[in-house]
Amino acid sequence: MSQLHSSIRYNNSDRLFYNTLRKRVDEYFRTNQISKYGNYKMVIKSICMFAFYLIPYFLLVFNFSSNHWIQMGLVVLAGCGMAGIGLGVMHDANHGSYSKNPTINKIMSYSIVLIGGYPLNWQLQHNNLHHTYTNIDGVDEDIAPPGILRFSPHSKYKKIHRLQIVYAWFFYGFMTIMWSLTKDFKQLNRYTRMGLLATAKKTYGKELTQIILTKSLYYVYVIVVPMILMDVAWWQILIGFFIMHFTAGLVLALIFQPAHVVEETTFPLPDATGNMENDWAVHQLYTTANFAPKGFLFSWYVGGLNFQVEHHLFPNICHVHYKKLSKIVKETANEFGLPYHSQPTFAGAVISHAKMLWKFGQAA
Repeated sequence: MSQLHSSIRYNNSDRLFYNTLRKRVDEYFRTNQISKYGNYKMVIKSICMFAFYLIPYFLLVFNFSSNHWIQMGLVVLAGCGMAGIGLGVMHDANHGSYSKNPTINKIMSYSIVLIGGYPLNWQLQHNNLHHTYTNIDGVDEDIAPPGILRFSPHSKYKKIHRLQIVYAWFFYGFMTIMWSLTKDFKQLNRYTRMGLLATAKKTYGKELTQIILTKSLYYVYVIVVPMILMDVAWWQILIGFFIMHFTAGLVLALIFQPAHVVEETTFPLPDATGNMENDWAVHQLYTTANFAPKGFLFSWYVGGLNFQVEHHLFPNICHVHYKKLSKIVKETANEFGLPYHSQPTFAGAVISHAKMLWKFGQAA
């Protein structure tokens, strides 16, 4: 990843849209006398998501059943619980929107450790790079996967990309397992070179030590403890570990990719001097899309991230408020003649993403 991020500047000559939208959103919270942060709904959701993950884990560890199909089902449920923690708990905490208490946010941000990741790297990739430079090739790491995948029309094309419409879904399943194995170490080195660690007032040695420590604890409880307590072979533990992570990775990818790599969104680039055409907020409207806005249970499980437009415009507001805010955002965008991308169904969003996999898999 290059140093391009330090030279990009948004066009802030006209911020009327965002200023108007912020006033209306602030008025919504003031009129209803509610906090922008999480509420009792977040507490209930956190309990549910942790239970979704930990109950299958303990049932497996304490040999609830010797039936391999039941064990497989519990592993898949644990994988869905992992994704649920990432989508509905950790995500808000790392944005500082879970609670108005910074200490609670910090504690809950470490829930990513429970599923194999590390909070600082996630914050630098997601908050600093993805949210600031959404869909900008060479800066937004969310559209810069390993070379076998191509998510941007500006990325280098390889012949193998012609088949990504077939194999992409398989590699999506490796997202969280790579967190737990190598990604955090690579990111720490990369972000140190980019100067992001210094900007965050963190030191390489301290963060590396914490990564090693948290990874060690993670593998003790997720691999070593099951090997000691479960009445199965060691290789079956490793297969279960892989399936759990594959499930979580696939779920996460299917939520995040249809939010930005779909037919409606764009992939703007800065000009030769680093200037972007639009201001930051308008840029978010062009590069982000919602899906399944009427799916109550679906939205609950995915942490409101089907309202991705609202999340990108107001990342420091807890997701429990996004559905109500979506009406304000849509009306204001329409008033200013700006796009408000939204697929009515999740299936439609995934199909749209598949079409982009096909499109970006073709030679220019």
